[in-house]
Amino acid sequence: MTTSPLARVGALAALALFPTAVQATTTPKPLHVERLVLLMRHGVRAPLDGEVPPATRTGQPWPRWNGPAEQVTPHGAAALRALAKADRRWFAAAGLVAANGCPDPAALRLWTNSSPRTIASGQAYAAGFAPACQVVVGHKPEGTNDPIFEPLGAHPAAFDAARAVESINRYTGGGEALTRRHAEGLTLLEQVLACPTAPCSPVEPSSVRASEDGHGIDLKGPIRAASGTAQVLMLQYLEGLPLAQVGWGRATPARLEALGAVHGALFDIFSRPPYMAAFQMAPTVDRITRDLTAADAPKLDVLIGHDTNVAALAAVLGVPVKAPGFATNDPSPGGGIAIALVKAPNGRQAVRLWYRSQSAADMRAARDRTVWTPLRLKGCDEGAEHRCALPAFLKRLETATAPARG
Repeated sequence: MTTSPLARVGALAALALFPTAVQATTTPKPLHVERLVLLMRHGVRAPLDGEVPPATRTGQPWPRWNGPAEQVTPHGAAALRALAKADRRWFAAAGLVAANGCPDPAALRLWTNSSPRTIASGQAYAAGFAPACQVVVGHKPEGTNDPIFEPLGAHPAAFDAARAVESINRYTGGGEALTRRHAEGLTLLEQVLACPTAPCSPVEPSSVRASEDGHGIDLKGPIRAASGTAQVLMLQYLEGLPLAQVGWGRATPARLEALGAVHGALFDIFSRPPYMAAFQMAPTVDRITRDLTAADAPKLDVLIGHDTNVAALAAVLGVPVKAPGFATNDPSPGGGIAIALVKAPNGRQAVRLWYRSQSAADMRAARDRTVWTPLRLKGCDEGAEHRCALPAFLKRLETATAPARG
């Protein structure tokens, strides 16, 4: 696919914000891991109610989905089972779990958000990880707020929406600037929608404001309107719909990857600005810190939440996330950041990081194959294995989430 000057400018801007990930590999070298925390997104789901704004126009009707809105689909569950099967091989090679049989309940913890699609994702993952075993999938009662995954839903007293808007505007340059940076993607989306008379997506001025209750952020404008539409088109491909139905035959894999930048732009508002990242990650960072330091923590802690969680953790760490077939910084279904506790050559504890994902094509086919992309922490990147000393890593987490701690 030819890259336009505008797209190249956007790519350079992204590189300025995030250090480059090192080359991905599907077969990592043998390593020994003492503990590992994996924060991942749920699996492929049907579109959310209103994800495509009602005023969006198309040249042809949207294809129909089998199954209820917002929930993980049967194919999405199959892809998660395949993902877990591949993960089990990797974790076994790293010494975290046995290669076969039922894992030690004290060594493995699966914890999901309390929404039905995350719970279902955890159940599918458990079934693929250890078939015929009764692996517990922990979560709060359905519909109950879990601050690990939805911290702003807990209405933290320290959150200042006005400061959040200031941070967002500094990070993005404002809603209009964000829209201009994604002009090419928005134009591409119009071509895929192909409604009789443009514009196909709702037109509304860009604005970023504190929500009326003061506990969140309201975004309006082209990015808000187009982000969900771009995601639904990608979900059609990942679900395995015939290519003639994916974007009415106009959303090729290359176009879907480009459109993913429009979906990912939403996280430039809600997850990546420093103030937002701090509040989105503080409870999760507490969990990660305990996992890496507490004597009674499990060897393997798998947290299954949402794309907002993965994007916020990437922002706190200052690393990119990129799965094959997806735009940079557009977290893929099932994709997650793995934080591993290892021993450095000097015998001291250190951390290594990866972005673990399926490719878009493997997710579509539900193949048990994964990509582990090593990540570098700027200023804490030791040796060929890109280690960061554990104390320095924990200090980085503490500093990045300080605004959320009063």
